[in-house]
Order: sequence, then structure tokens, then C-alpha cells
Amino acid sequence: MRLAIIGYGKMGHIIERIARERGNEITCIIDTHNPEEFDSEAFHSSDAAIEFSVPTSAVANIERCFRAGVPAVSGTTGWTAELPRLRRECEEGRGTLLHASNFSIGVNIFMAVNRYLADIMNKFPQYAPFLTETHHIHKLDHPSGTAITLADDLVSHTDRIDRWAEPETGMPITPDMLTVNHIRHGEVPGIHTITWDSPVDEIVITHSAKSRDGFALGAVIAAEWLAGKKGFFTISEMLGQITSLPIF
Repeated sequence: MRLAIIGYGKMGHIIERIARERGNEITCIIDTHNPEEFDSEAFHSSDAAIEFSVPTSAVANIERCFRAGVPAVSGTTGWTAELPRLRRECEEGRGTLLHASNFSIGVNIFMAVNRYLADIMNKFPQYAPFLTETHHIHKLDHPSGTAITLADDLVSHTDRIDRWAEPETGMPITPDMLTVNHIRHGEVPGIHTITWDSPVDEIVITHSAKSRDGFALGAVIAAEWLAGKKGFFTISEMLGQITSLPIF
């Protein structure tokens, strides 16, 4: 398969390595120093493009993919206010996009388990959920995009909580609020833990990333799956088709 890479930071380098290891051809690598490559024959001949750049560039990069007729896989976060508009363009036949806040296959299985468990725990009000995410000290923003997705899913699948928030000094914790904690420690790639606590026991589920390779592998698998398709897709739709399981 012929894949283009947009954004050549740490993730871009890992994506290139994993894509080649899986037998894919890299048609071009586009970064801030060579935006003219969007107009190249090599880019236009790509079966799909994988976009991991920065929030200020992501939307323009995706729109360039749309104009070139190249399906786009985007893992850049921090720009999703524009996502509904891009989704409409895809639904109107003007582009193809698969966007996810986290492309790790393991994380997305974890997200599906989180939704399924929340549906069960919704029937047992004695359990109160809270979420903790841990990342390396270089990650200054919080909560993580993955934590936000997990928290949103918990809120939407649990009737007794209607919002989530990070704890603040002096802020009361109320039963209808999901607490989202963050920890910054060492070089941790990413740990997300959901706890359902009751007076007599607790249920805990955790996903712990060992490296960035899992995120890159998921993005490459998504690009391989997206090639030849038209419209807007999610990683849940991809995993649902691959596994034939309704949990996604």
C-alpha cells in the first residue's frame, strides 16, 4: 500500500518505521519545510495519508488531503471544534477521514470495555467511579485526550453522574460528578485507570502503554483499512468491522 506521512516528529518517525515493516511504501513525508509536496504526483497517488502534526496545522492538512482525493487518518488532537464541519464534508462526498484521540488498539479495546462496564455499573448505585491518568513530565496539558474520551463515555453511560471535572483546592466532590485526576511522573508513556469504588469493594480496570509503538501501529492499521473507502469513520467502526463484535 502507498502511504503518505504528514508530520515528521517523534510519532512520524515511528509511523514510517512501522509502515515499512508491514510492507507499505512511503510515497512522501510532508512537514513544515516542504508543504509543496501536497501538490506532488507522489502525494496524489497515495492510497491514504497519516496525519500527526500540531493543532494549528491539522485542519489545513486534512483539507489538502480532501482536495487531493487522498483518504486521511488523523491522530492530532486539540482542534476537534472543527471536526463536525469536516465530518459534514465527508458525508457530502468531499473527503474521507478517520480521526481518533488515540490510535492504540489496546486503548480502544479498553475504551470499549469501559463503556460495557459502565452499562453494568449503572444498575448498581453503590459504586462511584473515578478516573486517574498518568503521563511523562513533558506532557503539560491535562487531562489527556484519552482521559477526556473515557470520562465522556462514563458520563454518557452512567445516569447518576452528569459531568466530569478535575479536582481543585476547595472544590466539593459531589455524587453526580466524575473526578478525573492527573499525575505527571518520569517518562511514563501513558496509564489510564478507572476505579468503581463502594463501601465493601472496588473494581479497577487499567490500560498501561509501554511505548509509542502501539499508537503508531494502530494508525498504520487504520490507514490500511481506510484505503478505498469514502466518508467519515471512527476507530470504533474499524474495530467493529474487524472483530464483528457489537461491543465497539
